[in-house]
Amino acid sequence: MTDTPLFDMVGVVRRQLHLILVIDCSGSMTGEKMASLNYAIASAVPAIRSAAAENPDTDVRLRILRFSDQAQWHVEEAAPVADFSWTDLTAEGETRLGSALTVLATSLTPEAMPGRQLSPVIVLVSDGQPTDDFASGQAALMASPYGAKSVRIAIAIGSDADLDVLNAFVAHPEFKVLQAHNAEELVNRIKWATTAPVKTVSSPTKVSGTAVDQLSQQAPVDTVQSSELVW
Repeated sequence: MTDTPLFDMVGVVRRQLHLILVIDCSGSMTGEKMASLNYAIASAVPAIRSAAAENPDTDVRLRILRFSDQAQWHVEEAAPVADFSWTDLTAEGETRLGSALTVLATSLTPEAMPGRQLSPVIVLVSDGQPTDDFASGQAALMASPYGAKSVRIAIAIGSDADLDVLNAFVAHPEFKVLQAHNAEELVNRIKWATTAPVKTVSSPTKVSGTAVDQLSQQAPVDTVQSSELVW
């Protein structure tokens, strides 16, 4: 018999944390907005890896859902963050957000997400107003097993985004929509939204309040000046 400790012989099953980006790819995103968004997500990937590395007991997985005339998975299989590489999105069509949330709801089940799961983090990015039934999509999301437990963050691109809808998606009185009025702000918002929740949800440290409560206190404040407005 060897002297190897028992805990070294038994594999530890890590908890999974699904980070899901729900991206508006409607026609109004064409041009600089979509180019900036593609750059922002690609540049955030190393930061997400770093955030995941700070909590090695957590298996961070990335998924991407795009929506325009219809909702489609851009990255459907939950990819380990260490293996993830970004492929640029393009924009055209309408803003069928309700359909996107309905598709998302079907993937937030124990059957689709087996094993030990932390609350999934859902980051919704949009620059406009839904052209379908948002309310039914939101209801389906909140009725799904992991939907109501999820940490939901919304990023509004430009001044035309429907803040009422995005705040309804977040559904927290103190956690407001993050706003991006130019490329630099969008990069900063994407990086925060994809790293701060990973750290907060993964952390084994016990603190008062929920993860969403903590994030609402940490969230960046919209301080853009009128001279910096582009979108």
